[in-house]
Amino acid sequence: MTLKEKINILLELTKIRITSFVTLTTVFGFIVASNSINEKIILPTLGVLFLACGAAVINHVQEKETDALMERTKNRPLPSGKVKPITAFFIAIVLLILGSILLSLSAGLVALGLGLLNLIWYNVIYTPLKKKTAFAIIPGSLVGAIPPAIGWIAGGGSLSDPRIAFVSFFFFIWQIPHFWLLLFMFGKDYENAGFPSLTKIFNLDQLGRITFIWILTTIIICLFLPIFGLVKSSYISIALLLTGFWLTWDAFKLLKPNFETKQFKFAFYNINTFIILVVFLVSIDNLFVLY
Repeated sequence: MTLKEKINILLELTKIRITSFVTLTTVFGFIVASNSINEKIILPTLGVLFLACGAAVINHVQEKETDALMERTKNRPLPSGKVKPITAFFIAIVLLILGSILLSLSAGLVALGLGLLNLIWYNVIYTPLKKKTAFAIIPGSLVGAIPPAIGWIAGGGSLSDPRIAFVSFFFFIWQIPHFWLLLFMFGKDYENAGFPSLTKIFNLDQLGRITFIWILTTIIICLFLPIFGLVKSSYISIALLLTGFWLTWDAFKLLKPNFETKQFKFAFYNINTFIILVVFLVSIDNLFVLY
């Protein structure tokens, strides 16, 4: 096995695209707390990244059997036999120890506690719950609400500040349509693996309407960011409003009768684009003085 193949396997084991976004929201929390970005964010971000990667590797071990049953995941490192479960578990332990040390030394025990809570919630609560109910994603979305709070603490903020509670709530709500749309895209795969699927509970038209409501709720909450003092510039507020109008207009496609399932794919990409735009715009507002 070449070095490139080993690196690709490690990146897949750690679900680097997802864990990278987790670190982005951590940096976002730091920025809105401190109104700056400096070297103090490096170690907490690495700590969160390592913890998230460790949790992802554990998830691979937990779901190796069901992964083997799904077309989308059957070629992952464990079900394909590229990596042994014991090796993956060892990698996870190393990542979790490194992440815990970095987070505790750079951001304190409260931040570490939040990081470990996220680990437990993802691997001990959410992952097994997915096999019990198709609605597991609602409590599972808590994993997206905690990283910004860790960044907030690293930036000198207090958990008693209502602003970080609102930021975390915003990411919590966004996670629901984000993951819901992902489940729709691969509904048959999940059914084949024995997971409870929303596609067995609702028809496509119903799923479209429910998803539209979740997306609209995410947009409305986003527009409250200026009210909570997280956005001060009128230019950024207008930009957020326009971004919300764009996503709303796009989401109306989900209300059309007899729409095609590919609309879920477009909606998935667009709601991800939306959150990245929001993070960028609010960060710009907190880093620069804009009138």
